[in-house]
Formats: sequence, structure tokens, C-alpha cells
Amino acid sequence: MPKKQAGKRAGGTPATVALTRAGIDFTLHPYEHDPRAESYGLEAAEALGVEPGRVFKTLMASLDGNLVVGIVPVTRQLDLKALARALGGTKAQMADVAAAERATGYVAGGISPVGQKRSHPTVLDESAAAYETVYVSGGRRGLDLELAPADLVAITDATTAPIAR
Repeated sequence: MPKKQAGKRAGGTPATVALTRAGIDFTLHPYEHDPRAESYGLEAAEALGVEPGRVFKTLMASLDGNLVVGIVPVTRQLDLKALARALGGTKAQMADVAAAERATGYVAGGISPVGQKRSHPTVLDESAAAYETVYVSGGRRGLDLELAPADLVAITDATTAPIAR
């Protein structure tokens, strides 16, 4: 998979900058975003012609008062109890959208697990391991990144666990 350099023409975002600095191979996949789309992730899968199970959404949750990240296939939902178990916490709930945007530096619907303003404990659903590469948000609506699941785990310092239902 060829590495795409971050930059204005390449759709440079904090995510692409972080991947480039880390020397991680990734491919940018821009697509025309429809603001009326009900599911940004399913929209991306359709626009890119990719099996929806390979496209992952980044969700922010509050676990015992601290923000955490759950990355799950767009075809499934985040199991908050499983996320709490995976991170050794007790109670998780979806984070407030404004708090998620402030903490990550991204806009909802374009939150990337990579290049967030602050590092957050992250869990990638174990189903990602079934694919050579997966797609995640590139840091804005209408831009996905394709990279190997192991590289996603490395750049986000994630653990893997069954967190999707």
C-alpha cells in the first residue's frame, strides 16, 4: 500500500500528519460527503465501494468520568459495558458531542482515532483483525484513511477486544 504524504493537496489533517511522522503506511480515500447522510460510516463504505465491515467509526465515551475511544465497524454499535470491561472501568456512557469535539480537535462525523489533540485510552473491536486493512475517518467528513489494523493499534496505543454488538 503506497504511503500518501500529508499536505493541503493530499487532504492534510492532524491524522495524516501523525501517520506520516510515525512512518506508517496509509492511503487517503476522499469522497463526496452528503450532509444529509444518516450514517457517515455507511456513506463512506458505499462511496468508496468497500465492504461496510471494513469501515470503522470512532466513538467517544465517558468511562468513570474520563474520555475514552471505542472503534467499531459502522455496521455495528458500541457495547458500552464491553468497552468498560476492556479498559478496567465500571460505567461507560456516550460522551457529550461538544466534549468529544473539544478533546479530539475534530468535528463529530469526522473524528479520527489518529491525531487527536490529547491521547485517550482506545479500544479497537477485535473484528478488525479479520482484514488486511481497515478504513477509519481521516479527520474530516468525506475523508477516510486505509491502514493495517496493527498500525492503527500501534499509532493509537489501542487494545483490542470484543466491543461491538
